[in-house]
Amino acid sequence: MAEGDRPSRKAKAELAGRKIGDFHLLRSLGAGAMAEVYLAEQESLQRQVALKVLRPELASDETYVRRFHREAQAAARLVHANIVQIYEVGSFDNTYYIAEEYVPGMNLRQWLQRNGPPNAKTALIIMRQVAAALVKASEEGIVHRDVKPENILLNHTLAVKVADFGLARVRPTGEGVELTRVGMTMGTPLYMSPEQVEGKPLDSRSDIYSFGVTCYHLLAGEPPFSGETPLAVAVQHLKKRPEPLESLRPDLPAALCRVVHRMLEKDPAHRFPSAVDLLRELRRIYLEEFGDDWPESLPDVETTELTTAARTQAVEQLGRLMKASGASRRRMVLATSIVLAAIASFSIGAAVAYWGRSEPPLLASADAPRLAVQRFDSSVRQILHARFVGTEEAWKAVIEYFPDQTDDVALAKSQLVLIYLSQDRLEEALKLCDELAAESDAESEMRAFGLAGRCGILTLQGRYQESAETLNELWPIRSYLRNPFMRQLLAYAVTTNRERLGLVSARGWSNWLEEQNVKLQGTEAIPSPSGLDNP
Repeated sequence: MAEGDRPSRKAKAELAGRKIGDFHLLRSLGAGAMAEVYLAEQESLQRQVALKVLRPELASDETYVRRFHREAQAAARLVHANIVQIYEVGSFDNTYYIAEEYVPGMNLRQWLQRNGPPNAKTALIIMRQVAAALVKASEEGIVHRDVKPENILLNHTLAVKVADFGLARVRPTGEGVELTRVGMTMGTPLYMSPEQVEGKPLDSRSDIYSFGVTCYHLLAGEPPFSGETPLAVAVQHLKKRPEPLESLRPDLPAALCRVVHRMLEKDPAHRFPSAVDLLRELRRIYLEEFGDDWPESLPDVETTELTTAARTQAVEQLGRLMKASGASRRRMVLATSIVLAAIASFSIGAAVAYWGRSEPPLLASADAPRLAVQRFDSSVRQILHARFVGTEEAWKAVIEYFPDQTDDVALAKSQLVLIYLSQDRLEEALKLCDELAAESDAESEMRAFGLAGRCGILTLQGRYQESAETLNELWPIRSYLRNPFMRQLLAYAVTTNRERLGLVSARGWSNWLEEQNVKLQGTEAIPSPSGLDNP
């Protein structure tokens, strides 16, 4: 919540003291560009929540209602100790709301104003928890886009919660027009990455930069850049080097200062490749400086490293796959899908249980008897249950119980596709991919997921010409494809189609394949011969 952003007196008078469904609004907490936030009492559970209410002037716009709902779904995916949790999303009397965890305490900016820059140990404890939240977001393919002190909440024990992940999942193209309609920017100028300033595509390294600016502010007492206008600040993010942190805080470990400056590199390739790498380095510094491990009250990092290592292993296998042939290639694709489908379906804690089982739950027989699945009172809770359980039945229940929630149904179908692929049930997976590809929203993430799945499955079935035609359909919306397994399956399909049909079948995909090679650092690169031009 940006400091100073407050709802109008009229809005306060209209909503404070009102009831919205199960929630009794107590007082205003602040406001953002799309929503007003209130402290509320959830009467059925007798707990306090932060209730985010879509602004009335936007509630009549279906575009923003759908976006509001999608943002809630994005945030609900992030079940983690260091992330503000989503409890419920719904509407009442034409008022759309998101109920989320209420964190008593203060944000990092307020904490700094009260306490001043902390010592190295306190700073590392705070930084470690934010980095852990970014790891989880990265695993889910989510870029926060607005990491800043106001979105980092602390309680009196220094337990950290990162807020406003719900604003992360916005469209990667055309966003300037849509965001301007509600007075938003792509981020807060003081903390924006250079690629945000330039309007380039973003990945998790953009969040690492913004977090680096936040860490500099935490340790130096002020951001690295300032100016009279947002434009003046933005230009400095592009051109200017920050003053060395070592000269401002000679009491800090040099290694910690180097970490912050690496996070602040202008070129994303020169930053930490991932939040996991950043987290590992912070832990190393803590061990070297203080001779002990993280405080026991902080969530352990090992589970995060485990799931990341599992994904790395699967990606390496897909790299090797490119040099396999025929039936062996297909077997390797499907074996790898088991690993990545499992990672996509489970939270960190559930992933640990997954790797400890003698048989992965996603490999349960398709003929196994169906189990009754509990029906929850909202689609968000049903999805959280399905993610935790990770079974075919749990995801089918989302579709059966909430058929009118089109975004939730699409999400459930995408998870079923991964399960069916892991079990070599290609026809069932293809049917769902076709349904997702027929999404009315021509630029939706789920439509891209469906087309990529269709392309990959057709290639696995030897239907190369049909697969190549699907590639042409996918090309305009390729940037919406975020699922890591689907990206690698698509790379396999592009490469195989090129081998079978010649260069013309993969025209336009050369640069895309090269981008996948960059993401596969340390693995065998996907073949990508020169001579393929963009259309």
